[in-house]
Amino acid sequence: MKKYESYKSTKIEFLDAIPEHWEEKRLRFLGYLYGGLTGKSAKDFNQPDNDDNKYFIPFTNIAGNLKINPDQLQHVVIEEDEKQNEVKVGDLFFLMSSEDYDDVGRSAVLTEELTETYLNSFCKGLRLTSSQIYPEYLNYHLHSKQLRHNLLIEANGFTRINLKVGKVQDLYVAFPNKPEQIAIATYLDRKTAEIDELIADKKRLLELYEEEKTAIINQAVTKGINPDAPMKDSGIEWLGEIPEHWETVNFNHYVFLRHGYQFRNFDFTSTGIKVIKITQLKASGELEVNDVSYISEDRLDEFRDILIVEGDILMALTGGTIGKIIRAPEIEEPLLQNYRVGNFFPKNELITKDFLFWVLSSDLILKQIFYDQRETGQPNIGKEDFGRMFFVLPSSTNEQDKIVEFIKSEIKRIDTKKAKTKKLIELLTEYRTALISEVVTGKVKVI
Repeated sequence: MKKYESYKSTKIEFLDAIPEHWEEKRLRFLGYLYGGLTGKSAKDFNQPDNDDNKYFIPFTNIAGNLKINPDQLQHVVIEEDEKQNEVKVGDLFFLMSSEDYDDVGRSAVLTEELTETYLNSFCKGLRLTSSQIYPEYLNYHLHSKQLRHNLLIEANGFTRINLKVGKVQDLYVAFPNKPEQIAIATYLDRKTAEIDELIADKKRLLELYEEEKTAIINQAVTKGINPDAPMKDSGIEWLGEIPEHWETVNFNHYVFLRHGYQFRNFDFTSTGIKVIKITQLKASGELEVNDVSYISEDRLDEFRDILIVEGDILMALTGGTIGKIIRAPEIEEPLLQNYRVGNFFPKNELITKDFLFWVLSSDLILKQIFYDQRETGQPNIGKEDFGRMFFVLPSSTNEQDKIVEFIKSEIKRIDTKKAKTKKLIELLTEYRTALISEVVTGKVKVI
């Protein structure tokens, strides 16, 4: 890409120079900041039948988009005599507070007319008063690495990271004439759309890889891995046929479910032995041992029968993550099992622990878990519920071992593809950021 003919020094920190004909000003001389919703409590939100409902732009609509998405608005009760700031086309919005440095200071621009819409708290709106500025160009400029760095350099806080209003107002920005700003924004609209489409395709590919994993596990633990094996009717309509030498078995006859201890609030201490709750079972299949609850170390002997060891099969038995399952990794310290975390063990030598893990990871079990949950209306499951469940079992542990090795091999193959795809997404995202930064700071010329 070509460069401009000449450059000059700039007041923008961490930027060496800007094109000779560009101007630079502080934001306070280009527009003014206004606040988001004030005086609101939780009861003012999510009241779909309230006649006083109005739209507002939520935090996520700014954090996740360069341009405000009209399909991602939410409702808030705004009474007729309330004084709140209504947004307008051409306004830019800043996230002034967040728990994450990646979000704080993010900006988005409103490019479409909206019916009476307001701005979320923790946000500020920037209404341009200067006719020199094309809003969409300025928004891209604010997404450059240099401008974001200058905004965040003084952001601070403990539980939340906060951006100072004065820092936004005093931010220097650089810009060419308005026709050139429009040309730059149009170019970036086109290029970022192309990159975003590629990223979306790769993310969809990751979803397909996960679907492939699920299909492989389901097939292996219900049909086996020998496509030529004689089959028989399982007697269960939605399961269909199973290998002729397999059996449909009751869960309780082959598997023992160990509940943990139902700790009370008064049991917990500030340090000591870590207690694993369902929140420590991560969707990634990992066991999170930080940010946990503790009980006193002198109670270890009291709870030795619920210690978690390497290889244990742990499942969430309650709440929105019911059915989530992990395999405990190498354990370097005592970890205790909370009551609503299930720990599963083979009852006899007819089933291996490795095979049991993949059975519990399959839709064969998950379907029964969620069916039971629908029937009872409670997001909990326990020994009695598993006692009504079934699975299908190969007649030999040797065949179980072969199935386990097949699943592991296939998952390794898919995970290798996933890792490459994630890396490509990362590179595309980095390229997108670099492209925006180079164009809106004048390092390259696109018109």
